[in-house]
Amino acid sequence: MPDAFTRTPFFGLTLIFICWVLGVKLQKKTGWLLCNPVLTSALMIVVILTVTGVPLKHFNMGGSVITMLLGPATAVLALNIYQQRKVLQENFLPILVGCTIGSLGSIIAALALCHLFGTNSVFSASMLPKSVTTAIALGISENGGGIPGITAGAVVITGIEGAVLAPFLCKLFHITDPVAEGVAIGACSHAVGTSKALEIGKIQGAMSSISLLLRAELVDIRLRVLQASEARLR
Repeated sequence: MPDAFTRTPFFGLTLIFICWVLGVKLQKKTGWLLCNPVLTSALMIVVILTVTGVPLKHFNMGGSVITMLLGPATAVLALNIYQQRKVLQENFLPILVGCTIGSLGSIIAALALCHLFGTNSVFSASMLPKSVTTAIALGISENGGGIPGITAGAVVITGIEGAVLAPFLCKLFHITDPVAEGVAIGACSHAVGTSKALEIGKIQGAMSSISLLLRAELVDIRLRVLQASEARLR
């Protein structure tokens, strides 16, 4: 592969575009849950970079452009919430309670696992935002004393896992209410799960967006509490 091309942002952007299109086509053709385009396109990129020997920093020249768009893309979720404001008004209390319990459950599970495996406070701070979209999670992790790289990896794994398993789990537990589906997906698998919720339905997508944003706020508050507790102990 020409080195001059791989050293430009066009290489990363072109590779992402091609792998994503192939991933979407693969999912449509097979219909398999494990063929989620986020997962398959990521695997294709890893294989191509490994086989060709192209350095990751070359790919990141174009990948950073996509990363830059994560913030605006997250803000655009507000449009879908606005379009479903009537549903939000009618189910405000159940949504608030469901989002809070789901988000707290995810936070408690992360803390419990970190405690079980005896990790330090830095790793715990890195893992807490795992169910928050990358654009928000990295900022929360850095401000809370975590390592953004670990957080990014945890976020990617959590999001792909949620997007792949969400439809299956909803069928398994006979969850048919669109509000409940959206709240559950957003509480555990952030923006990647929200994109899947949008595929399922507009209401699911809006409720997942609300759950995602509330989850981010709760994680930020929890990290601040942990920091204050550690400061007192010192």
